[in-house]
Amino acid sequence: MNANPRPAPVASVAVGPVTFGGGARFALIAGPCVIESREHTLRHASAIAETCRAADVPLVFKSSFDKANRTSISSFRGVGLDEGLAILDEARRENDVPVLTDVHDPAQARAAGEVVDVLQIPAFLCRQTDLLVAAAETGKAVNVKKGQFLAPHDTGNIVQKVKSAGNDSVMLTERGTSFGYNCLVVDFAGFPTMRAFGQPLIFDATHSVQRPGGDGKTTGGDRTKVPYLARAAIACGVDGIFAEVHEDPDNAPSDGPNQLFLKDLRPLLDDLRRIEDALRGGH
Repeated sequence: MNANPRPAPVASVAVGPVTFGGGARFALIAGPCVIESREHTLRHASAIAETCRAADVPLVFKSSFDKANRTSISSFRGVGLDEGLAILDEARRENDVPVLTDVHDPAQARAAGEVVDVLQIPAFLCRQTDLLVAAAETGKAVNVKKGQFLAPHDTGNIVQKVKSAGNDSVMLTERGTSFGYNCLVVDFAGFPTMRAFGQPLIFDATHSVQRPGGDGKTTGGDRTKVPYLARAAIACGVDGIFAEVHEDPDNAPSDGPNQLFLKDLRPLLDDLRRIEDALRGGH
């Protein structure tokens, strides 16, 4: 009996030139948490794209035009829908990479679907049927973050909601599970359960180290744990890694404590490729 079976095959989801699942090497979804400005976003998109090309890791660039789920009413939310989509479109064209952004209601999904390559459903909205269907109806790939409150086996209902609208390009993302107050844990035993629904599984290595509301009016976190969790996820056979990356996360207006330093991205990608190579027998 093989004590270390390979992960079961899953469908492939094409996002422009990037493929998730279907036996492809892992791909990366990365970028700053929120769009802070046009210049800031374009600078990060260029640097992250260059890093991924050097590491031979396919990239989908991400950033959010609006962060609706903030701890405090005074927290920075972003630049808004119209300006944000224009900036993401520019990042896409300048760097020849697909782009992803969050959407929070059906109207946003329809508008974003005209610009971006992947619509992402935030974790707290993962059961919102109208939002899932609206995202699916755009025909773009849909990446759904598993709610911190949801069991792995319940994500099958999410997949069916998206597919009911005629869109098979759905991915699931694990981002940690609530474990008491202000704490998340990652249930690696749930990975094969989620992946068994036949769609690519992404691991969100940075949100998984959050401490929601842990700093009073802001969310805390511990970015030093990101490499450990990401390496374990690759060893479990995930199809992609999600990571929020920032050149100066300690001064970022959103999710600073859990964002990865831009300078640390390349060493992490090199580690992840080595782990994947070992699992594939050097191929």
